[in-house]
Amino acid sequence: MKKLIEGKMYNTETAEEIATWSNSYYSSDFHYCQETLYKTKKGAYFIHGKGGPLSSYAQPSGNGRTGGSDIVALSKDGAFAWLQMHDLIEEAEKEFTDSIEEA
Repeated sequence: MKKLIEGKMYNTETAEEIATWSNSYYSSDFHYCQETLYKTKKGAYFIHGKGGPLSSYAQPSGNGRTGGSDIVALSKDGAFAWLQMHDLIEEAEKEFTDSIEEA
């Protein structure tokens, strides 16, 4: 999938996949949601997400909603926060080594 955001092209085909998260619903479930964090060759981060009609990726369709997908640009801090929010510890350690300190 490709999306142009503020003059910058985000492309899942050419970016590096960092991590994937899913809410564990079946893809046929209306609540299904899956997000993948990517990093472009120039170091920009983005999420490619997809989901069912009751997810945040839903699209209007007639009088209702249908499943959909989208690309959302993230800052470096936003990408790090996304990894932490989804408990993707190994991926966070690999991608953001300099941002993690021992408690």
